[in-house]
Amino acid sequence: MAQAPDDARFWNNIARKYASDTISDLAGYEKTLERTSQLLKAQDAGFEFGCGTGSTALRLAPHLSSLVATDISAEMIAIAREKAATAGLDNLNFEIAGPDSAQFGEADFDVVFGFNVLHLLRDRAETYRQVHRILKPGGIFISKTPCLSEMNPLIRLAVPVARLFGKAPYVAFFNSEKLAAEIAAAGFEIIAQERHGSGRKDFRPFIAARRR
Repeated sequence: MAQAPDDARFWNNIARKYASDTISDLAGYEKTLERTSQLLKAQDAGFEFGCGTGSTALRLAPHLSSLVATDISAEMIAIAREKAATAGLDNLNFEIAGPDSAQFGEADFDVVFGFNVLHLLRDRAETYRQVHRILKPGGIFISKTPCLSEMNPLIRLAVPVARLFGKAPYVAFFNSEKLAAEIAAAGFEIIAQERHGSGRKDFRPFIAARRR
């Protein structure tokens, strides 16, 4: 499994607080949305895993024919559905599921999104395999992921301590080169690798990859 039951419990417990948090780099977030929309077609069927409370799914759905947005946290999905109820979008569905769920058929989707989630997965290789499976040939996998190995080394010490006290979820450490190499090795062609942050440093590479 890419994520474990205790991961879901952690996100369930902090869902309401998470929903009230502000985006730390709004300009970078908007740039990512703009760049993502450039890769989409109106007839595309989309899938998102790790959608959280659905803010990004709500922004991307108008650019697609349909979007299934999923998360392992029932509380996150409940909040996302609350948002969707007032948005008036009839092409967006929120479901409780993990990225390695077998409930989605082969080659069902034209595009798959995984934003701010790959570093939280215990088995990224399985996730890439499932993304490859549900994407149509030539479909696009779009991600933007914190690469903690490029951040302050003290984070390596702080995260295990925070996890010990239930203050942090499982987190994997890797850099952007390793991440891109993993995705390419899973049967994808990297077509874009960018940094959208507005600050001096950006540890969240945007990667778009086409299924071979």
